[in-house]
Amino acid sequence: MSKTIQPIAKNIKKYRQAKGLSQDKLSRLADISHATIIKIESGGIQSPTIDTVQKIAKALGVSLDNLLK
Repeated sequence: MSKTIQPIAKNIKKYRQAKGLSQDKLSRLADISHATIIKIESGGIQSPTIDTVQKIAKALGVSLDNLLK
């Protein structure tokens, strides 16, 4: 089964890059592991927890809606 990249993963990567953040910097700002960011963006984690998504949204300064659409 191939990994499909979910819209949330694409949006996280898009906003992270737009803000000039590395995956490592985002992980520190969101207080989640670097490995989790990598797995979400690469499609390894298809459905991150809402808590994780909320932390990422806050670190990126965007709404949950922006990440989920």
